[in-house]
Amino acid sequence: MKQSGENTSSLCKILVVDDEVNMVHMLTAALSKEGYFVASANNGLDGLDYLRRQPCHMVLCDLRMPVMDGVEFLQKAVEIDPDVTVIMMSAYGTVNSAVKAMKIGAYDFITKPFRLEEVVRVLEKAKEIRRIREENLSHRDKVTRLESRRSFKDIVGESPEIKKVVELAGKVALHDTSVLITGESGTGKELIAQGIHSLSNRREKKMITVNCGSIPENLIESEFFGYVKGAFTGAESDREGLFKAADGGTIFLDEISELPIDLQVKLLRVLQEKEVRPLGSTRNIATDARVLAATSKNLAEEVKLGKFRQDLLFRLNVVELKLPPLRERREDITLLVHHFLDKISRKIGHILTSVSSEALKHFESYSWPGNIRELENAIERAAVFSDGQVLTTECLPQKIVQGSFTKEENSLAGVFSLKEGKRILERELIARALVAEQGNKSKAAQRLEISYPSLLQKIKEYDL
Repeated sequence: MKQSGENTSSLCKILVVDDEVNMVHMLTAALSKEGYFVASANNGLDGLDYLRRQPCHMVLCDLRMPVMDGVEFLQKAVEIDPDVTVIMMSAYGTVNSAVKAMKIGAYDFITKPFRLEEVVRVLEKAKEIRRIREENLSHRDKVTRLESRRSFKDIVGESPEIKKVVELAGKVALHDTSVLITGESGTGKELIAQGIHSLSNRREKKMITVNCGSIPENLIESEFFGYVKGAFTGAESDREGLFKAADGGTIFLDEISELPIDLQVKLLRVLQEKEVRPLGSTRNIATDARVLAATSKNLAEEVKLGKFRQDLLFRLNVVELKLPPLRERREDITLLVHHFLDKISRKIGHILTSVSSEALKHFESYSWPGNIRELENAIERAAVFSDGQVLTTECLPQKIVQGSFTKEENSLAGVFSLKEGKRILERELIARALVAEQGNKSKAAQRLEISYPSLLQKIKEYDL
């Protein structure tokens, strides 16, 4: 295997596969002078081996070779790299062989003997088409990312934890896969579900949200699946259920853990068979609703307790999106405060331009057991009682002012080991110092009264 050229990372790479040594030498020398990086192989097997190890932009391959002919090489080459551009060469060029090669995936066909200018012209044209295709793919990628970000515009945050959730949600949105969204109450599970629906191919249809814990147990089946006239006292006409109403769209089952066991069995059947049977009916009705579910409970534990069916959990949990609590993404608190400040200012008609540094410290230090929902409610309450344009500590609920720096107490719940308790407190203090100094490690080390190298070591140790 030979290769020629310089600065291979920036050059167009070409693999020449031909058993004629003189032809290979001629093409290698000539194309290298034209600015290409050229590698060569004397038969198809060696050429495939090279492609497996070193991806190439284009391949010049002879049609008739010993060991493996050019057509077989072409078939295997596009399996290894579907994006590779293959140009066939042959002194025995016929219309049939050219058509066959083009059908398999060859870009062009050059008949020997050829002039070097002809080869260069074909290569330059192929290179330009490849560049345009890559630009289009890149543009499509950017558009997809932009659309994804717009779909999750209400998810505010730049922390790695929340970015990862949004990225995964954007990917799964494009498929009809069942998704289980988990996380504590108030972390934004419904917003993620709305983002998935708005980015999916079902976005033109309805998204119906159901809180499974808010429907009386004796009404859940009729609400979900509908009923026919006369099914029970008061059923004076047919009524379609929520699953049928969401046909072609999405149904979001919030707090799925609250579903009674007998309804879990029927829900599993709907997910498996894509059919519902209205209450009092003898026939099934087809329904095509994508199911997104959410819970603030640990469903695996609920299964162990006999409160949730394992087979339903498997069916729902094809992809799990786990939303972190606010206390684990403290770097997002400032962004969320200003986001809600702007939103609530418009809502109540009282313009608040900023928040005082002291008030912001209380926001950043509080443990937020109610997560983002509690933060939004706290800002709305403070905004109502604010007289000026700056949100101050005096406007904050007392529990936030008095409860600041109580996260350590929550973290230590159930911990009796002094060694473990020390680790938890040390991690929390370091995290708080980094937040207070806006990520400046030097200043955080001074605040913590430890050396800079010690801080770096502990950041790595505690994965901060």
